[in-house]
Amino acid sequence: MKKLLLITLGLFINLFAFSQTPIKIIDSLKQVISQNPPDSLKIKAYSDLCWYYGKVETDSAFAYGNLALKLSKSTDNLAGEAQALNDIGILHYGLADYNQAMKAYNESLKIRSELKDTLGLASLYNKIGLCYQNTFQLDSAIIYNTKALEIYEQKNNLKYASALKGNIANIYRGLKQYDKALKMHLEIAETANEIKDFALLTRSYNNIANAYLHIQDTLNSVKYFKEGISEAKKYDLNAELGALYNNYGSFLSSTGQTQEAIDNMYQSLIIRRAINDNQGIASSSLNLGGLYMRTGQYNKAKSYLKEGLQLAEAYKANELRVNGYYNMSYYYAYMKNSDSVIYFQNKYKIIEDSIFNDRITKEVADVHEKYNANEREKEILMQRADLAEKERDISQKNSFILGLVGLAAVISLLGFLVYNQQKLKNRQLKKEGELKQALTKIETQNRLQEQRLHISRDLHDNIGAQLTFIISSLDNLKYGFQLPDNLNSKLDTIGQFTTDTIYELRDTIWAMNKNEITYEDLQSRISNFIEKANKSSDAVTFNFQVNPGLETNKLFTSIQGMNLYRIIQEALNNALKYANATKINVDFSVIDSVYEMRITDNGAGFNSQDVTYGNGLNNIKKRAHDLDAELEIISSKESGTIIRVYKTVQS
Repeated sequence: MKKLLLITLGLFINLFAFSQTPIKIIDSLKQVISQNPPDSLKIKAYSDLCWYYGKVETDSAFAYGNLALKLSKSTDNLAGEAQALNDIGILHYGLADYNQAMKAYNESLKIRSELKDTLGLASLYNKIGLCYQNTFQLDSAIIYNTKALEIYEQKNNLKYASALKGNIANIYRGLKQYDKALKMHLEIAETANEIKDFALLTRSYNNIANAYLHIQDTLNSVKYFKEGISEAKKYDLNAELGALYNNYGSFLSSTGQTQEAIDNMYQSLIIRRAINDNQGIASSSLNLGGLYMRTGQYNKAKSYLKEGLQLAEAYKANELRVNGYYNMSYYYAYMKNSDSVIYFQNKYKIIEDSIFNDRITKEVADVHEKYNANEREKEILMQRADLAEKERDISQKNSFILGLVGLAAVISLLGFLVYNQQKLKNRQLKKEGELKQALTKIETQNRLQEQRLHISRDLHDNIGAQLTFIISSLDNLKYGFQLPDNLNSKLDTIGQFTTDTIYELRDTIWAMNKNEITYEDLQSRISNFIEKANKSSDAVTFNFQVNPGLETNKLFTSIQGMNLYRIIQEALNNALKYANATKINVDFSVIDSVYEMRITDNGAGFNSQDVTYGNGLNNIKKRAHDLDAELEIISSKESGTIIRVYKTVQS
C-alpha cells in the first residue's frame, strides 16, 4: 500500500508539475524522499530535485545531482546514472562551463548507447552540438545536431526536430549563409505556431529578426523583434525576453538610436541577472559598456566592460572575450593610455588566433575519419560473413569427398580454384578500399583548403579594411585639427601599431592560403622582409645565406613556416631596436642531420645570465618549442648576439 501511494504521488508530480512553482515541486519531492521509497523512486526524486533546484539554487542542484549519480552507481541503475550525468551536464552548461558539460554529456552518451536509448541519445547529441557551437567548433556542431535531427524526424517529434533545425540554422548564420538560415527559421516558426510551442516560436522570431538584419531588411527585422518581445512578455519567457532585448538593443545601436539601445540592453541585463544566465550577463554587460563609451560616459562603460569581461574570462567564452578585448582597447584609446591599448590588442590577437588554429581542422578530420572507419568496419563484417558461408560450403563438400574417393582429385582442384578466386577477390577489395580512403582524404583536404581560403578572404576583406579605416581616421584627426604634440605622438603610436597589425595580418593570410610551404616560399617571404628592413635602415647590412647542402625542396606546414618566419622577424626587430646592430646575418644549414637556423648580429649584446626575457624573447622561445626544436641564445655585452634554433632529424 505504501509503495502504491509513493508511485501515485510520483505520477501526480510528473503530470501536474507544470502548474506548480519550482519551490512547491521541490517541497513535494523532499516529502517523497522522507518516506524512504525504493531506490529507483529515490533516484528519480534526486534527479528531479537537481533539475528544479537548477532554476533557483545551483549548489543544491549539484548536490542532488551527485546523490542521484552515487545511488545509481551503487545499485547498478544504468538509466538513472545516465540521467544524473545528463542533469549535471545541463548545470555546467548553464554556467557556461562547456568543458565540464561535454565531459558529463559524453559519459552519459556511452551509457545510453549501451541501453540503446534512442531519444536519450538524440537529446545528448543536441546538447553536445550546442557546446561545440558555443566554442566556435561549427563543423562538429553541425555533425552532432544532424545526428539528433535524424532521430527526431524518424520518431516524428516535430517539437524537438524544429528546435534542432533552429540550432543548425544558427550555425548557417555563423557561416554567413543568411538566406538558408532565414528559410529554416521561417519554417520553424510555422511549425511552432501549429503545435503551440510558444517558447520555440519566440526564439524563432528572434532568429528571424536577426536573419533579416543580416540581409539588410530592417523593416521586417524590427517587426519580428517587437512580435518576439510581445510573445515573451505574454508567456513569461524570461530567457527568450533577455535575448530579444539584447539583440534589439544591438540593432538600435547600429541605427544611431543610442538611448533606446541603452534602455533595451539594460532591461536585458536585469532579466539575465535574475535568471543567473552568466553568458547572457557577460554579453549584455559588454554591449552596455560599448554603448556608454559611445555617449562619453567612460566610468560607467569601464564598470560594465569589466563585469562582462570577467565572466567571459571565467567561463572561457571565446566570442565574448574577443568582444571584451576589442571594447577595452577602444576604451583605453579614448583614455589616451597607449600601453593598455597595446595590451588588449595583443590579447585580442591571441584569442583570434586560437579560434582559427589547426586544432579545429584536426577535430573535424578526426570526426570524418571515425565515420569512414565505421563504414569500413561494416564492409569488413559483411565480407567475413560471406567468407564464413563459403567456408561452410567447402566443409560440406570435403565431407562428401571422404565418401567419394574417386571424385577427390576433381573436387580438390575445384576447391583450389575457388580459393584462388576468393584470394584474388579479397586483394581487389583491399585495393578498392585503399582507393576509397585516398579519395576521401583528398576530398577532406579540398574542403579544408576551401575553408582556409574563405577565412583568409574574410580576414583580408573585413579586418584588413577596418584597420585601414582606423589609419585613415587617425590621419584625418592629425591633419584636420590642431592637436597638442603629446596627443599627436599618441596618435602616431596607434597608427604605427595598426600598420604593424596589417603587416602581421597579411603574413597570417599568406600562411593560411598554403597547404604546405616550400623552403623557396619561406626564403622569398624572409627576403621581402629583409628588403623592407634594408630600406628603413640604411646603416645596417643584412645577409641571408642558405647552406648548399640543405634540401631546397623541403616542405613545411603552414604553421611551421609561420613560426620560422616569426622567429627571424622578432630577432631582426630586437637587433634593430635594442642592439643598434650594423650587420645582421641569417644562415640556414645542415650538418650531420642537425638542421640549424642561426641569426647573428654585431650589436650591443647583453648579459644572458642577468637579462629577464621580455615578450620578444619569450615569443621566440615559444615558437621554437612549437617547432619541436632546441633554442640557444648566446650573447655578452659589446659582443653581439647569436640566436640558434636547431633540430636533429633521424635519417
